[in-house]
Amino acid sequence: MKRLKIAILPLALFFVFADVSMANAHIHSVDEGESLWSIGSDYGVAPEDIQELNGKPDETLHVGEKLELPSSLAATPEEKDLLARLIHAEAKGEPYEGKVAVGAVILNRVADDQFPDSIHDVVHEVSPGGQYQFSPVLDGTIDEPADEEAKEAAREALATDGEEHESLFFYNPETADNHWNATQEELKVIGNHVFSR
Repeated sequence: MKRLKIAILPLALFFVFADVSMANAHIHSVDEGESLWSIGSDYGVAPEDIQELNGKPDETLHVGEKLELPSSLAATPEEKDLLARLIHAEAKGEPYEGKVAVGAVILNRVADDQFPDSIHDVVHEVSPGGQYQFSPVLDGTIDEPADEEAKEAAREALATDGEEHESLFFYNPETADNHWNATQEELKVIGNHVFSR
């Protein structure tokens, strides 16, 4: 009897973990007019990751089709909100493309070994000099709710995983008092922000 229990235990554990895994999986049922891009944007994951996870040879979708979403890649609702609030505070009045690029900077930092590994920790990182990396954290504007455009920019940055922009830094040369910014490799200027690496 003891051997039978030992033999059954791994099998039982497999089914328990399989059930937990399936319970945590995110499944999306495709609606009329949706695309991999729109679904990825809604959930904050790259469309390519959805396509790969579901073994789809192309981007064709069918109404009612069930798609598994890569939950490990998806940002939590709190992270999405924080990213949108940072974009709102940092890029208010900037063009939409610039707002997406600000979001991409945060995501690129999360992916880069020089920086912390989460959106929250990147946004709240303190520099070696003892100052926050982003002024909205210091002045409290990070706590203001994001407008709809900032939320959409956050969704787009998450859906592309920051890949369209390689920047790790951004600054406004008119207001920046840190001359270190000017020593970085300039990649793009969007609105009043310089994006650099």
